[in-house]
Parts: sequence; structure tokens; C-alpha cells
Amino acid sequence: MSAELLLDVKGLAAWYGAAQILYDVDLQVRRGEVVALMGRNGAGKSTTLKTLIGMLSKRRGAVSFLGQDISKSEPHVAARLGLGFVPEDRRVFTDLTVMENLEVGRQPARHWSDGVAAPVWTPERLFKLFPNLGEMPDRPGGRMSGGEQQMLTVARTLMGNPYLVLLDEPSEGVAPVIVEQMAQMILELKAQGVSILLSEQNMHFAELVSDRAYVLEKGQIRYEGSMTELSANEEVRRAYLSV
Repeated sequence: MSAELLLDVKGLAAWYGAAQILYDVDLQVRRGEVVALMGRNGAGKSTTLKTLIGMLSKRRGAVSFLGQDISKSEPHVAARLGLGFVPEDRRVFTDLTVMENLEVGRQPARHWSDGVAAPVWTPERLFKLFPNLGEMPDRPGGRMSGGEQQMLTVARTLMGNPYLVLLDEPSEGVAPVIVEQMAQMILELKAQGVSILLSEQNMHFAELVSDRAYVLEKGQIRYEGSMTELSANEEVRRAYLSV
């Protein structure tokens, strides 16, 4: 039996003003799965994640999360249902401390449809996952490095005890040591039962963490398959991923 379907997307289209960015995107994410949404800069990866969480007002298509229709919902509705979102531009509260940022994200514990408890995140658990943050609980968000802010944004999202996290370009613009920590963090989350849909153009990073991949080009899905299949398919990588 295949794992429970968390996110089911059919025919997703989205616009910025008059410009159409996404064209009939179909994708799925199951429980305990890490799925990479890959493509070059401008392929529509970030737009896909923003549309799924409800940030783009001009959109159409069917988006089902845990069997509930969120295709026309506001972002807070999806967040309350257990869909987490980590934006590429981090968006920490710069005047708040690490602990205060975490408290902002806190939501009640959750259970899967079969009654099993979903992962519950506390600051103590998150400081084990992100030791850097544990060393600076009282530091304001505005006085942290980019990589530390990236970790704080992920940690704040996890305080909402999400079933599924939309993770936008986690390896973009951070130091290699942080990229390694991000990869470890994603594998740890997967081991805890959290599902992840990540937008990524770093093939090496995606290979480290992902089970399956979708490849976007000009707002359309051009390829889908296991990460192993994508790694072996030089033709697809050259056509849609090489710079």
C-alpha cells in the first residue's frame, strides 16, 4: 500500500498581473516523502510554492491538502491545517529574539488520519536540530547571519507542527557548511515523518535528500520520476537543469 497522499495538485495555473507563470502543473506529495521541484532560475519553482500556500490571488486549478480543498484559501488557512511554508527571502522578525520568533510560529500538536501523533516541535527539540540557534536564544533576528536566519525561519515553521513543509531554495546563497546542515536537517525531518516539497536548482543537494523529483521549465512540468532516475538521465538534466 502506498503512503497516504498529503498534497494533490491538478491543473495549477498562476499569474502575476497579466503574465501567466504556471501552466497546468500536476504534482503529488505523500506522507514521509521528500519531493524536489527542480528547474533553472525563473522556471516557476518559487511561484508554485507561493501559489500552493495561497499567496497568489490570481490562480486556478485544484489543490487538495489532507483531502481538503485549499485551492482558493488564504495562507493562514493552509497553515492552520498543517501546511508549513519557508520562503526563500527568510522573513524573520528582525526585532524579535530567536525564542520570540519561535513562539510566533507555535501551533497545537497534531495527529495523522490514522490516529498516530504527528511530530511535535518544541524550542528544546529544535535547538538539538539547529545547535547554532541554541547558542543564541536571546539574539534578535536582525543580528544573525543569512544562514542563521534561514535556520530560524525553518525552525519557526516547524513550531507549527506541520505535516508537510514547502521549502523554497534552502541551499541558495548560504555557506557550504550551512548547506550540509540543511541537508542533515531535511533527512532528520523525514525520519521524524515530516514530508517536504522543496524547490531547488542544486542537483547535488537534491540528490542528498529527495525521493522523487519534478522538473519545471517555463511554468510547466517537463519531467517527473525518482531522484535516482533523474540523476541517471543526462538528457533531461542537460535540457532543463544545466546552466
